[in-house]
Amino acid sequence: MQESKNVEFKREYVDDITKTIVAFANTDGGTLYIGIEDNGNIIGVENTDDCMLRVSNTIRDSIKPDVRLFTEISVVDIENKNVVKVSVQRGTNRPYYIAQKGIRPEGVYLRTGASTSPATETAILNIIKETANYKYEEELSINQELTFKQADEYFAAKKIPFNNQQKRTLHLLNSDNSYTNLALLLSDQCCHTIKFAVFYGNSKTTFKDRKEFSGSLLKQVDDAYQYIDIYNHTSSYLKGLERIDIKSYPQEAIREALLNSVVHREYSFSSSTLISIFDEKIEFVSIGGLVKGICIDDIKLGISVLRNKNLADIFYRLHLIEAYGTGIPKIMECYQNSVNKPKIEISDNAFKLTLPKFSQIENNSSFHNSRENDIIELLTDKGNMTRTEIQSALSLSQSTVLRELKNMSAKNIIKKIGSGRNTKYSVVNK
Repeated sequence: MQESKNVEFKREYVDDITKTIVAFANTDGGTLYIGIEDNGNIIGVENTDDCMLRVSNTIRDSIKPDVRLFTEISVVDIENKNVVKVSVQRGTNRPYYIAQKGIRPEGVYLRTGASTSPATETAILNIIKETANYKYEEELSINQELTFKQADEYFAAKKIPFNNQQKRTLHLLNSDNSYTNLALLLSDQCCHTIKFAVFYGNSKTTFKDRKEFSGSLLKQVDDAYQYIDIYNHTSSYLKGLERIDIKSYPQEAIREALLNSVVHREYSFSSSTLISIFDEKIEFVSIGGLVKGICIDDIKLGISVLRNKNLADIFYRLHLIEAYGTGIPKIMECYQNSVNKPKIEISDNAFKLTLPKFSQIENNSSFHNSRENDIIELLTDKGNMTRTEIQSALSLSQSTVLRELKNMSAKNIIKKIGSGRNTKYSVVNK
């Protein structure tokens, strides 16, 4: 082991470890090991609990802004000796500084090679410029070789012009006629994607399918909605002589959740928007927590502070969103008569919305899902049938048919006739 730009050794705890932690948080992150000499010789730490407590208190009390979200303190075994490991990620509220010194060269540190050194005034100003009032969508796109075939088709379908003058109006082109990051998001070369994962059951144990959509955000949204619809099965129940069809998830809620995850995410990070589909729920996870100044109760009331104002304006012009701040209230309204409600979870860097399977009619004794309806119609038409005959007629897997027959028998929808391989099933006449 040796020191580098991202690795620092300390023989024992000393107060100036704050300089190293500040430098890592201001630069590219790194790991500080306490209990290792500068030459890499492992000394170890005798009282690891005391050392970890001192490090934790120092990070809390001596560094501003609060950097604890980007640090992790643990004990690792190296050559049979306990070493305290302090992992530091690059922070999002740079510049970090020693609280007693302030935002001056004496308080702000950077990592250069294997050393920690004070930042110059110019470097501090550049960090402030980089992080303060930074708007991703307004910055110049690194890729200027952009094409807009997918966006052209989308705007044309909406009968909205999409020429260079319109691109300037929409902030895709700046005053120098160069493409902005907003243009990148709508271009065929968009580097951000929507990733899907479909699981068996309600845990991330076994994959059923995976999918990733790329290209213009406009096409991604369209493709993603169509893909979700494949798993948004139609169920039905009888109300008198009328057959009522209902989706597993309210389509309006799906639409708003999808648009919310795309319009409000933080695009300065390269991570994809993640959508996970389970048997009983759909999770939408997008990068970027709430914009500073608002909380979860605010968004439930319809208050909206836009992270990507220009992107939202384009979606508004294309009639994809009706009004700012209405998405979450609409989703909640879709579930007002449902037993299960949507769940919102927010961290500093992510937003997660979970839509449960619609439960408005889950206690209705006449309710049948689409597969149950298929089996009922088949048995009504053909009479008594074996499991293999049902499986063949409906082109379903053995496990699926066994599960459906078991559930339908438990609900007294069908009944068994005979036993063993000769077991047949028929509809219960009520």
